Amino acid sequence: MNRFCWPVVLVGALLVAPALSAPADATKETEPKRKPDVIYVPTPHAVVEKMLEMAEVKKTDVLYDLGCGDGRIPVTAAKKFGCKAFGFDIDPQRVKESRENIKNNDVGQLVTVEEKDIFTLDLSRANVVTLYLLPTLNVKLIPQLEKLKPGSRIVSHDFDMRGIKPDKKIEFTSKDDNRSHTLYLWTTPLKREKDDKGSAEK
Repeated sequence: MNRFCWPVVLVGALLVAPALSAPADATKETEPKRKPDVIYVPTPHAVVEKMLEMAEVKKTDVLYDLGCGDGRIPVTAAKKFGCKAFGFDIDPQRVKESRENIKNNDVGQLVTVEEKDIFTLDLSRANVVTLYLLPTLNVKLIPQLEKLKPGSRIVSHDFDMRGIKPDKKIEFTSKDDNRSHTLYLWTTPLKREKDDKGSAEK
């Protein structure tokens, strides 16, 4: 019988709803959220440490990890270097895992993770940004990255940023998976690569 009671209650609620005053932002909560742009693949811990080493992270830095997954990059940055770190992910499951990771590592005073679309973020507070996205998504972030303070560092795992010349590119074999990983480092202001005609790519 329970199976048949639920629709009746639901319909009743729907009939009454128009007469009630709904919160102003109620429609926003019912809108479908954008799906993640990439499938989550964790960065091996050895690669995380190499990325932070490449960025020369210091205690005074503010790190933003865009697409933070389980939060391992901001957590490691806080534990190893004592810096403030922020993680952002559009997937609520990843955000939940990140917050558990923060709690388990007792770095809540330094690390914050939020469920947000990384393409809507103001990155100006950060001076270190870490990425593990596809090349097209890195390119999509360029307008935001160009607003970083001069001397800010951007490190990407495995994927480049078309049209932007890296300051450094290294191949690194991780002891975790015995696989070669490519790491890219850019510093701001970003340096545009020249096209065949000698002008900077737009």
